Amino acid sequence: MHILAKMSIDLMVAVIEIVARICAICYNTADMVQVTRKDEREANENIIRRFNRKVLQSGVLAEAKASMRFAKPLSKPERRAKAIIRKERKNDKLAKMRLGIR
Repeated sequence: MHILAKMSIDLMVAVIEIVARICAICYNTADMVQVTRKDEREANENIIRRFNRKVLQSGVLAEAKASMRFAKPLSKPERRAKAIIRKERKNDKLAKMRLGIR
């Protein structure tokens, strides 16, 4: 069960608004996720589903994940050195497998 489903409605709306504000501050974007209030007859699962859909459509999570995986470009000698190390490790692993050593 999702953690937001256990919260009261007012608390859940407040948490969603805070998350949206934090995302807006972190990414300095004007077109952030618009958080809407819960209707009287709307189920909690629908609010969570609607919020998740808006977050995905805004692209904030995709940008955050892309920035997490960003790696500084390496110089050619550094790339070659790392490739040599990888190749040696792979050859050692294959040699051990042929000998039956783990």
